[in-house]
Amino acid sequence: METPLVSRDYILHRIRTALGRGAGQAVADPPPARIRVPQVSMELRVASMLERVRALAGEAVASSDPCAVVANLIAGKTALASNAPYLAECGICGLPGVRSGITGREELREICATVDIGITSADYALADTGTLVLLSSPREARMISLLPPAHIAVVPRERILTGLDELFALLPNPAEASSSMVLITGPSRTADIEQILVRGVHGPGQLTVIVV
Repeated sequence: METPLVSRDYILHRIRTALGRGAGQAVADPPPARIRVPQVSMELRVASMLERVRALAGEAVASSDPCAVVANLIAGKTALASNAPYLAECGICGLPGVRSGITGREELREICATVDIGITSADYALADTGTLVLLSSPREARMISLLPPAHIAVVPRERILTGLDELFALLPNPAEASSSMVLITGPSRTADIEQILVRGVHGPGQLTVIVV
């Protein structure tokens, strides 16, 4: 038995009826965004950030000397640092084995595909989920955080927000600030169809967050 075709007008009529609207009636304005920014001390934000990163199989450390921590992590390895001014201020760009100042796209891709570690800062971090927020730009090329097998992020504590609500309160339209906003929550992982967890498939399999 053939199923009769349902017309487009009939489908739209059913949708309008369910929404309590009639044909030709203007769509109502959307409700205002309900953004709630909790009041959380910086000490608790830092503690939550470190805890959440570790819970996601990442490494996390708070340090007043990030340059020394990074030097220890990259010893004997090759690394590429982003052009974030904060990394230069910390002295990380001048460490042995660290390349930086790359601006050409093809050269950047070639180096990212060969180094052991990508080093970035982060525009923001979200304490409740341990998420890094990177706004793609010449200073913070997203390739550095995505292509090398390991990623080190050096984040000043004052950039740690409580969560997404606070992020969108500060940055309601990210597209005006960047062509791409990358949210990184733990090392790359996928379970695919068979539900066998594999790390490092879609990005770095190792993530280290240094909160300064």
